[in-house]
Amino acid sequence: MKESKETLNTNVIEVSDLSFSYTRTPFLRDINFVVKKGEIFGFLGPSGAGKSTLQKVLTGLCTNYQGTAKILGTDSCKHGKNFYEKIGVDFEFPSLFEKLTARENLTYFASLYSGNKRDIDDLLKEVGLYEHADKKVSAFSKGMKSRLNFIKSLVHNPEVLFLDEPTSGLDPNNAKIMKDMIKKERDCGKTIIITTHNMQDATELCDRVVFIVDGQMKALDTPHNFIMQRGAAKVNYTYMENGREEKRTSLLSKISEDDVLGKLLSENRVTSIHSLEPTLSDIFIEITGAQVD
Repeated sequence: MKESKETLNTNVIEVSDLSFSYTRTPFLRDINFVVKKGEIFGFLGPSGAGKSTLQKVLTGLCTNYQGTAKILGTDSCKHGKNFYEKIGVDFEFPSLFEKLTARENLTYFASLYSGNKRDIDDLLKEVGLYEHADKKVSAFSKGMKSRLNFIKSLVHNPEVLFLDEPTSGLDPNNAKIMKDMIKKERDCGKTIIITTHNMQDATELCDRVVFIVDGQMKALDTPHNFIMQRGAAKVNYTYMENGREEKRTSLLSKISEDDVLGKLLSENRVTSIHSLEPTLSDIFIEITGAQVD
């Protein structure tokens, strides 16, 4: 069930002038953004950029920061134990009991929370692990552990999800299952933070993304806006000519003046046509000058 527009305009996360340091040298500097209810918000950047540290600040693991980092209306450093009833965290490296089965793991972690729980069998079925529910986790592959760790973060039905590289180690089919589940959680009104350097995942999943390099924000916008602002400047098309496939390129701004393309379209001879759009990875490098690992 989707939330109303009025509800979705609620700010769930508000970060203002946030700075943090492990030493005397600042690690995160001047971080400012808000995340609304029902939004998937991405932290994008190379390894060591500060993405995971920012996630740790928001989840209450790093509390000696400067500025404000409000989650659900309260500064992260001031939240009580009840805070963890409201958030779910899926770290990149699974935190599971290997000598327990998948079902036993979920049952145990569900028992740590006091609120209403999700149906464990339903969660296992959604990620394709139901038939392995009673196998010990030590026998699971890396991808199976990743999927189990993900639904572990959902078992107590939290309001806010923090996902760190959620598709890491997954084959394309299981990555799609994971991404479909993330979108489904968003459509149910959950607010989701994704930390990743996978630009394709960010393009597919995120409503907005922030580029982070060397502990600083470099840009913030929707993936669509980032791509369109740089423009799909050219169009490539192919057609058959004397039994051979020929290729041509036209400027998007001049496409109405391309007489060859107009003639080919009228004769139904175009075999393919597509715009040359920059990827989010291209734009990240252009804006920040940094390579994504």
